[in-house]
Amino acid sequence: MRNQRAGRCQDGDGKVASAVLLGSGIALAVGYFMADRVTVPKGVLPVNDFDAPEYMGHWYEIARIDHRFERGMTSTTAQYKLLDDGTVSIVNRGFDPARGTWKQSHAKAKFLGDSSVGSLKVSFFWPFQGGYNVVYVDADYSTAVVIGDDVKYFWILSRSPDMDDATYDRLLEVGRSNGVDVRKVLRVPHGAGVR
Repeated sequence: MRNQRAGRCQDGDGKVASAVLLGSGIALAVGYFMADRVTVPKGVLPVNDFDAPEYMGHWYEIARIDHRFERGMTSTTAQYKLLDDGTVSIVNRGFDPARGTWKQSHAKAKFLGDSSVGSLKVSFFWPFQGGYNVVYVDADYSTAVVIGDDVKYFWILSRSPDMDDATYDRLLEVGRSNGVDVRKVLRVPHGAGVR
């Protein structure tokens, strides 16, 4: 009787091990697929004279199309750092007024091709990656427009938390010319804290 139970236990352990291996294999396959599927959306034109070192540093999110991962957040910012291996370290931060707390997330990005083209794939958690396409940046790298791997992901960024209406409207037009439904864009309030 004891041997039969031991045999069952080993069979059960074998099934668990098989399930773990199968799950790991699926995760690897999904990771491979997700890594390869990040492309520039049709009709979106990334900056092709992109200066990656100049783009690094602190940015304020002036406007966005709201999504689950940022919904309701204010005072949202992003910090970019170019690493020695050519990847980009990202720290996103924002204030959740409903809970009265700050939230922060870390990611790593890699250029889809040459770093002179503003197209990257970003991963906040393996194996999932998303597109990050800089479609506009001004001459002094003080404002930028970013579209994800679909035009429903859209951000206007600035080195300052304030932006005048004329500049904002001009950057919205950049989004519209790249296929973004600008009726869904909302301005992001700042001032929940200074950092």
